[in-house]
Parts: sequence; structure tokens; C-alpha cells
Amino acid sequence: MRTSIWTSSTPRTSAEVTLRVVDSIASVPAQEWNALETGGNPFVRHEFLSALERAGCVGAGTSWAPRHLLLQSSAGEIEAALPLYSKSDSWGEFVFDWSWARAYSQAGLRYYPKLVSMPPFTPATGPRLLAKTQGARERMAAALLEYARAQHVSSAHILFVTDADRAALSSGDYLWRKDCQFHWHNRDYASFDAFLATFRSEKRKKALRERRRVQENGIRFRTLAGEEMDEQLWEVVFGFSASTFAVRGHEHYLNVEFFRSLSAALPGAVVVKLAEFEGTPIATAIFFRGGDTLYGRYWGAAAEFHSLHFETCYYQGIEYCIEQGLRRFEPGTQGEHKVPRGFEPTQTWSAHWIADPRFRRAIDSYLDQEHAAVDEYVRQVQEHVPFKKESG
Repeated sequence: MRTSIWTSSTPRTSAEVTLRVVDSIASVPAQEWNALETGGNPFVRHEFLSALERAGCVGAGTSWAPRHLLLQSSAGEIEAALPLYSKSDSWGEFVFDWSWARAYSQAGLRYYPKLVSMPPFTPATGPRLLAKTQGARERMAAALLEYARAQHVSSAHILFVTDADRAALSSGDYLWRKDCQFHWHNRDYASFDAFLATFRSEKRKKALRERRRVQENGIRFRTLAGEEMDEQLWEVVFGFSASTFAVRGHEHYLNVEFFRSLSAALPGAVVVKLAEFEGTPIATAIFFRGGDTLYGRYWGAAAEFHSLHFETCYYQGIEYCIEQGLRRFEPGTQGEHKVPRGFEPTQTWSAHWIADPRFRRAIDSYLDQEHAAVDEYVRQVQEHVPFKKESG
């Protein structure tokens, strides 16, 4: 297990901190890591990152090599941390930069390895610069650049960042990339029917018809916490999810051991919606829960039923949020089909440091155009949300 150490003067203070780079989250005591501000986000908790490593989803033999950064005071206290990976490709990031890599290759330059900060395979907005103060976040942002330059990498990418991280990364060193996801927001709905009551008539009838078709087919749902699942049921549920990847010609990013490990280490973080027909499981949606948010991540089915995907992945998740008093539901990336079902366009942000000044200028120009296109896309999609128009 390798630990590298730098000493650097922190910005805005004359005090010194030590920058440590560790190649396994196991090098960091869970209590110290989780004591940093995670905003209730499950994906940056020690348990989540550790489960990925233990299950072999990241690390040796994968394109995700842990290089987590720690800023420690002279007393040994961790002031800030950054989940960080050295990447040898761009799979599992969901902020697509394959064209950047091709441009580097065509110019005879090496794009990989690059540095990426995000929970692997998890395109959900959340904290990356884990710290107790904004000043510590800013120091970690500077430390990342120091490390990236020392490693002579092509680039460093901090993906799906929060507003607090955006403020800490506001120096001119980073370029900003905007994208759009579709999120559901709980406006204090007393029930699912109360939520649908906010729809225009034709949209409400369509949603009710979709739900009714699933019910009329005799499909029933169970809600299970991950820790309530036995090994056999996890095999079945994971098999459903893996089949979705197989249809697209890919292997699953994760494995069943990851889900078992995380469920045991972080009870309540994994929520499974299990669809059953005549008592036999036929489909599932695997969610994660943290703070006031539900995150939809993985789905799969062993049988074809009309509207089963919409019910399992979206309506069941919305109903769960209303019952549990959760404020937001992030069902994953892409998918305009989510909009008629009550999900609204939501901007996401990522920060990018590009070492080569020529490519930096070219990418900066490209991002300006992309920002305008995303803004126009959000405007157009917003016109198709199903909610009643406010009078006046």
C-alpha cells in the first residue's frame, strides 16, 4: 500500500499542511473520513468507496486506480479529502470526453492517464472537496493542481460538483462544463395522487393508465433494504441488472459482492424495489438513499410487461420519496422520457483542468458553444413538463 507525501504552503495562510496521496481508502480511518462534510451523500462515504475496493470494482485490473488526496494539519488532523482516481480510459464517468482523447491522439499527445474525482460509475451531483470549511475546500482545490502538475498528467476532472465545490474551484485554472439531467422534486406532496393532481389532465391520465396496466397484469412490488436481502435474492436481483448491461454489449460496472458488502457496512443506503408476478421476482430497480435524496441507479427485468420499466424505476421511486419525506429523486443520466412523468431538467456542472495551453484554449471555446446548446435544450424541455401552467 503506497502513501506519497508533499508539503506545501496553503493559500491564504502561512500555516503548513501535508498533502498525502493514498492508493486505498483503507489507509484512512473511516471515522476521520466521514467526519468531513459529505452532505449526506452516500457515494463519498468511506463505506461506499471501501466496498468498491474490496469487491475489486476499482483498483488493480481496472481503469480506476485510487489516488485519494488528504490534507493533514501539523497535528495530523485531516482538514480535507478528495476521492481521486487515475484513469486509463473514460468509461464509467458519464461526462464524455472521448473526443478530447481522440484529438490528443491525433496530435501525437497522450491523454491518458488523467485524474478524475467522482464516485466511480455514479453520475450523481455531490461533494468532492470533502472538508469542514470553505477555506479547506479551496486549499484542496489548489493541492489537486499541485499534484496533477507533479504527475505530468494531461488533465484533472472534478465531475458532478456541488455549489460549494464550484465556489472553491472558481480560480481561472478550471474550465466549466454544463450538462442536463432530469430530477424530481418533492413539493410537500401528501400522496402520489396529490402529486399527479399537479399534472395537466392528459398527462395525469397517461400516468394513471401506465400504473394501472402494471397492476392489471398482476404485478406487485416489495420494498427491501439492502441488508434485508439474503445471498440468493441478491444473486437474482443483480442478475436482472447485469442483463440490462449485457443487452447493450457491456459487462456490469459492479458485482454482487459490492452490493452485499455495502448493504452490510451502511444499512439503509441501498433500497431495492422488487417486482413480482405470482410471487416470483421478475424485475428490480436498485436505488441508493442518502440525506434527503433518493438516487436511481440500476434496473433489470426477466420478462416484458407494458410500462413495467416506468413503474419500477420512476413511479415506485417517486412514491417512496413521498412516503419517506425525501426532497429529491435523481433517477440517473439522460432520458427525456422521464419528463412526462414529473422529472424536470436540472443543470449539472463539472470542472476541468487541462495542462496543454493549446488544448485548453480549444476546449474552452468548445465549452462556450456547448453551454449555449445546453441552455437552449433545457429551455425547450421545460416547455414539455407535465405540470399545470400557473395562472397569471
